[in-house]
Amino acid sequence: MAGLTRSPTRLLAAICIVLLAACAAEIDTTKPPEPLGNFRLGHNIVVARNPTVGPLSRTATEAQWQAALTKAIDDRFGRYEGDKLYHLGISVDGYVLAPPGIPVVASPKSVLIFTVTAWDDAAGRKLNEKAEQLTVLENLSEDTLIGSGLTQTAEEQMENLSFSAANAVLKWLRKHPQWFEDDGTTVSREAAEANAARYGAGAN
Repeated sequence: MAGLTRSPTRLLAAICIVLLAACAAEIDTTKPPEPLGNFRLGHNIVVARNPTVGPLSRTATEAQWQAALTKAIDDRFGRYEGDKLYHLGISVDGYVLAPPGIPVVASPKSVLIFTVTAWDDAAGRKLNEKAEQLTVLENLSEDTLIGSGLTQTAEEQMENLSFSAANAVLKWLRKHPQWFEDDGTTVSREAAEANAARYGAGAN
């Protein structure tokens, strides 16, 4: 009887491992970047001015969100070597960093709500006049399967959410391939620096 009892448990564990491996493969940033036309990352601007904090959530400072999201965007988009510079501006609108709770039953999931705006540096204009609002949940992993509040620090939760946010931004940008078509214009990073003062945060 003991063997029969353990067998379904082992099967469930094996299924979970397969699912986790599939999720990891889907978002593996070590693989070559997905095509994004002539995109090359210029400015990467992140702000978190007075975001809405969900009930019972752990809290984080603007500097912490800036650090986590800036790194995630750089990691995801810094690998593109297109001929034109594009700037990304992100504003944190709200979040929940799950606190410790009862596994499965009462452990909330971490959530990040943010808006993003993209600029074409050569044209000196926004690509999306209205900031795009996106919502991401923490990635499924061994540490978040029963609730990240039990297994992760707030910094680890932010890193997880920021990673998801960078992937969500990429998916959004790839819905607009016309933004990154080669129109024969290029711009140097030096010229881009001269435009920096004209660009604000993503939702402004």
